[in-house]
Amino acid sequence: MYHFIGIKGSGMSALACILKSMGNDVQGSDIEKFVFTEQAVRDAGIPILPFSKDNIKKDMIVIVGNHFPSTHEEIVEARKICDKVYLYHEFLGEFMEKYTSFSVCGTHGKTTTTGMLSHTLEKIMPTAYLIGDSTGRMVENAENFVLESCEYKRHFMAYHPDYAILTNIDLDHVDYYKDLEDYKSAFEAFANQVKKCIVMFGDDENVRSLNVTVNHIYYGLNDNNDIQARNIIETGTGMKFDVYYNNDFFGEFELNLIGHHLLWDALGVIAVCIVKGISYEEIRDGLVSFKGTKRRFEVSTLGENIFVDDYAHHPTAIRVTLEAARLRWPDKKIVAVYKPDRYSRLVILIEDFIEALNLADEVCLVPFNENTLKEEGYDIDIHYIADRMPNSIIVREDEESAKKMLEFAPAVYIGMSTKDVYKVLENVKKYQKIM
Repeated sequence: MYHFIGIKGSGMSALACILKSMGNDVQGSDIEKFVFTEQAVRDAGIPILPFSKDNIKKDMIVIVGNHFPSTHEEIVEARKICDKVYLYHEFLGEFMEKYTSFSVCGTHGKTTTTGMLSHTLEKIMPTAYLIGDSTGRMVENAENFVLESCEYKRHFMAYHPDYAILTNIDLDHVDYYKDLEDYKSAFEAFANQVKKCIVMFGDDENVRSLNVTVNHIYYGLNDNNDIQARNIIETGTGMKFDVYYNNDFFGEFELNLIGHHLLWDALGVIAVCIVKGISYEEIRDGLVSFKGTKRRFEVSTLGENIFVDDYAHHPTAIRVTLEAARLRWPDKKIVAVYKPDRYSRLVILIEDFIEALNLADEVCLVPFNENTLKEEGYDIDIHYIADRMPNSIIVREDEESAKKMLEFAPAVYIGMSTKDVYKVLENVKKYQKIM
């Protein structure tokens, strides 16, 4: 029996579903509040229990979510009576060794790139994957395992993949990393434990500055890359581009996605597939049929209003999300709805957040969740950014806020957060139907 402490975590829920599909007995524990990641767990028939040390039995293999303190009652009990207790990333580090493994790392674009690579590979050969949008899948006779690999607290150092993609480096997790050099050192160390080849975004100066001694190639738009996109045509519905490998024409590609950041993601997938020896036709067909991942620019409409739910939580991600929206809906008013997820990130990157959010026509700020961990030395609330953005409004999941937001209609409402900002959007839809 596998027991997951914090089974509603995005990676934890996906791993639980994978182990269940492999014929294992699986259960988990978590808070009672509904989280969207739990739906797949319940659909798989995996029990979710309230936290209690009584959940832990001696013969269990226990997997612990990465954000739980060692003093948690279930962790204390598990380490006391169970022979096998793993942190999430420790378990995955062992699990992936059974397959030809692909890791996707980087500050931005990990989830989409992992989803894109998984989708492309599974069209060609049996491929299992674990994506940060809570999606996990195991298939019979799987040859490949594709894993989104997070740098937080250097957790990805537990992984020694055969192949890897490094999407970019942009200082994040400032509650743990001292500065950009410290942050870059983690990616350098990880890159140098890739077994066969790592492909890296060569247009990023932070990536280029790494001292990578293992087999590697660069991809990007600049001429100094091994794999380069040229003749790019972007429209409001997608893009086309040519790919050159060592200055030789490799093939023409098409994406039914919008935004130059998604072109970068696609180039990373193309690069690692080329290294793996996959044909142009197979890569092309996989990419053109990719539709995206959960909570990454998920679009819905109601009347004249458009609602976008996105995981963007870093200033750079917010900027590219708003730019993509402007490209897709050039004649629509853009309303940014942002909910911060870390106090330290908001404080240290405050000027970048303000600059990015100001790309929207209107800005709605949602307070932190009540259970958001307050790191030591960061005693702030949503007014920390609201007071610096006098044209913004503070909104909540209530009728008054919905009415205020509907005054901007018709518009594109873009919810951005790792947290449940989508509930605010759903509330606006609810009151739009009533009014």
